[in-house]
Amino acid sequence: MLIIGITGTLGAGKGTVVEYLVEKKGFDHYSVRAFLLKEIIHRGLPENRDSMVVVANELRGKHGPAYVTDQLYYQAALIGKNCIIESIRTPGEIDSLRVKGDFFLIAVDADPEIRFQRISERKSETDHISYETFISNEAREMNTADPNKQNLKACIRVADFVMNNNGTKEELFGEVEKVLEKIT
Repeated sequence: MLIIGITGTLGAGKGTVVEYLVEKKGFDHYSVRAFLLKEIIHRGLPENRDSMVVVANELRGKHGPAYVTDQLYYQAALIGKNCIIESIRTPGEIDSLRVKGDFFLIAVDADPEIRFQRISERKSETDHISYETFISNEAREMNTADPNKQNLKACIRVADFVMNNNGTKEELFGEVEKVLEKIT
C-alpha cells in the first residue's frame, strides 16, 4: 500500500492534487478536514477554521501529535489500497506515517494572492474570510514549538516533493505525474 500525504499552504491546491490522484490513479482519499468537521458537528461547534484548529490541537494534545492521521491510516490499512491523506499539519504526523510503510509527503504552495483568490472562489464553510484574516490564519499555522499544534513550515521543509502551483491545473497534474514516476 502506497501512502501519499499532502501538506501545504491554505488554498495552494492540495485538494486539486487529491482529486487527480483519486479520479485518475484510483487512490482512496482520507481527509483530516473531514475527520475534524465530523467532530466539530458532533460537538455543536461553529463550522469554521478556528473550530478546526481548536479541535485538532485538543485531539493532538490529548492523544499525541499524530492522532488524527493515525486514525485515517488505520481506516486506510483496513482497505489496503493506495491512499492519500490530505492536510498533514504536524511533524509528528509525518514521523508516524513514515514508519508505517511506503509513505511520501508532497507539499503544495503558491503565491498568497493566488491562494486567496482560490479560497474565495471555492466558498467552503471555512473560507468566508478577508485577506487579512487569511494571512493571519496562515501565520498562526506556519510555525510553533508545540508538537501538538500546526507547523506547516516544518512540514513543507521535510516534504519529499514540493510543488509550486502558480500555474494551471494541467501544469500541476504534470508535476503530480513526475512525482508518481519517481515513487512507483
